[in-house]
Amino acid sequence: MSTITNPETKALPEQRSFPVKRFNWIRFVSYVILGLFALVYLGPLMMLVITSLKTMPEFMKSATALPSGLHFQNFIDAWQRANFLRYMTNTLLYTVSATVAYVVMAVFVAFPISRGYVKGASWLLTLYVIALFLPVALIPQFQLMLSLGLYNNPFGYVMLFLVNPIGIVILVNYIKTLPIELDEAAAMDGCGYFRFVTSIVFPLIQPAIATIAVLHAIGIWNELILPTIYLTNKDYYPITRGMIVFQGVYGSDWPTLAAAVLIMTLPMLLLFLVLQRYIVSGLTAGAVKG
Repeated sequence: MSTITNPETKALPEQRSFPVKRFNWIRFVSYVILGLFALVYLGPLMMLVITSLKTMPEFMKSATALPSGLHFQNFIDAWQRANFLRYMTNTLLYTVSATVAYVVMAVFVAFPISRGYVKGASWLLTLYVIALFLPVALIPQFQLMLSLGLYNNPFGYVMLFLVNPIGIVILVNYIKTLPIELDEAAAMDGCGYFRFVTSIVFPLIQPAIATIAVLHAIGIWNELILPTIYLTNKDYYPITRGMIVFQGVYGSDWPTLAAAVLIMTLPMLLLFLVLQRYIVSGLTAGAVKG
């Protein structure tokens, strides 16, 4: 006796068992810790923004409370009282000139050290690393500036920023990642040392150059101790020195000072946003080889 099968009936698909994803507690705890660190870093910035939008009576009543309104007059007062146009121009000239000069000098110093073209290259790199942990010798530096006639001189002030060991260390480790065959090919083609560095090395190390340029520029832009010591003429003040006008004998105008700090921070923030994609690669490219 034969069984009749219906051709329209289809076999039911096999049920697949999907693995149940377990809750990753390690990742969750990591995100919580990172969130707490973000709050620690963003907290002072948010307080600065809140303070800049308050009036002085509101700030004296409660420094941590939210402002009752958006008082943008603080930014106008800060721009006028701190002579922002003059001092910001001075700061911009100091920052650009010192950063450009430093980057060019640092590349020409770091290249022969990274390639070992000078005797004791490894010892020189070690000295630069040690210099990272040494304090600034202010007293010998001050005496040298006096003896050279560079005290209260914009040119002398710029010269104070032409030495920075962290930039040399970053550049040396980054240049080591470049193939040495480039040097040999350039030598065979008759390419001179200066032309080789400017036309070949500079374009290939743009991430490292962007990194040290941002770090160096931020350091010059935010410097307060050196202009206080070496610049006594108000015509030469950078913006950090000009902000002392908000410090009074009987008190300080904290909302206007907070607005001035935000205005001063804006140029470096824009510079960082423009060059941020180069910074990580510039810092990590030479991490495994060096």
